[in-house]
Amino acid sequence: MQDSGTVPATMVNINYCLYARKSTESDELQALSIDSQIKEMLALAERDGVTVKEIRRESHSAKESFTRPVFLQLIQDIRAGQFGGILTWAPDRLSRNAGDLGALVDLMDQGRLEEIRTHGQIFHNSPNEKFLLMILCSQAKLENDNRSVNVKRGLRAKCEMGYRPGITPLGYINLKYEIKGQKKVVLDPKRAPVIKEMFEKAALGCSGRDLLHWMNEIKGFRTKTDKKVALSAIYVMLHNPYYSGRFEYPKAGGKWYKVKHQSIVTRKLWKEVQEKLTVDPKSKPGTKVFDFTKMLTCGSCGSGVTAEEKCKDIIDGTKRRYVYYHCTRARNLNCKEPYIREEALVNQLVNIIDKVDIDKLAVENRFTEDLIRYRGFMESVLKKSGQVMTATNIDIRDYAKHILMTGKREDKQAIMACVTTTLYLTQKRIMLKRVTSAKQRTNLDDKVHEYHP
Repeated sequence: MQDSGTVPATMVNINYCLYARKSTESDELQALSIDSQIKEMLALAERDGVTVKEIRRESHSAKESFTRPVFLQLIQDIRAGQFGGILTWAPDRLSRNAGDLGALVDLMDQGRLEEIRTHGQIFHNSPNEKFLLMILCSQAKLENDNRSVNVKRGLRAKCEMGYRPGITPLGYINLKYEIKGQKKVVLDPKRAPVIKEMFEKAALGCSGRDLLHWMNEIKGFRTKTDKKVALSAIYVMLHNPYYSGRFEYPKAGGKWYKVKHQSIVTRKLWKEVQEKLTVDPKSKPGTKVFDFTKMLTCGSCGSGVTAEEKCKDIIDGTKRRYVYYHCTRARNLNCKEPYIREEALVNQLVNIIDKVDIDKLAVENRFTEDLIRYRGFMESVLKKSGQVMTATNIDIRDYAKHILMTGKREDKQAIMACVTTTLYLTQKRIMLKRVTSAKQRTNLDDKVHEYHP
């Protein structure tokens, strides 16, 4: 290693690049600012007669290899012969990882990088000086790794004290003038009561959209940035166990902690809300299959038509099942199309089969499959031969009506899939074309009053 005050004659003609870096992360807050580094190193260059051809700045962490664009470009320029030396404040400004350090040493081995000059040291292409450079950069990496371990240990200690790392959710406030990492958390007097009432309403069965309207329009609830709360944010809050006094850190890590401050809701209330929000996979929307979903179009807004099931308890202890079809409201949340019972829908489909276009070949193929099963049943179980019949000598529309009235769900869906005409559901009536004008609606209303399914 050479004293920085002496300059070998062979080094005078080297073109240097002054590289100044400051990490954007908090673990290097002690480092000199970029402007300070440049000022100090330019003074050193003037004193030693070093030619600084270019100054390059970078605000980027050196923890990971090959992630700094300015540094990578510098390596490329040295390899291309643009620079023969690097001027920088300290070795850790160049590298805090093995990958970038290896690239520098490799350039020295190739003779492309003749010198690295820092504030107090000079490194040439000699075994001892390269070894010292590697030790200093490795020491910076060790400090970096130890700092990461210490931060994680500090976060665990913070959690054990009852303070969750990060910003507290809506409904809580961090007191500013406290010890860093131990800022007390108190209830937000403006938002906490509303959030508690939101949980209570959710436990009683209020839907997310009902809560959204209640919070934004009735209560005038606003976030910390003075914005209306979003529907997704409501569900995030309802699922967040932090409101009940517990949190998991790290997320999905399996380690739970108890908060030190007062909770907005009780553990019991939070569990009741989770039970309401938990949807049985068998009844999850979109998984329960109905006979005629995805086959009709809403005549008012053009959305699809879906169905839902309602069960009513009868005096004798039995239950009666009802299925209602209605607009999905995918295109218009305020669509006013009324619901229609499945029985009425089936009757209308049977009546309208004579007017729609049907894929004759598809129905005949379906009938042939049923006929083969029927013949097999007659011959193997009843020991009888089935009546000679083919798909070409039947009325496919009568067959379709029969399936709609008595067939299984999959049979009904298969028959409806053969209907090539678009069917619209308007005012509880199935129409072959969409009703759009007020006059048409008036005429339709008159027909609806006359029709009793």
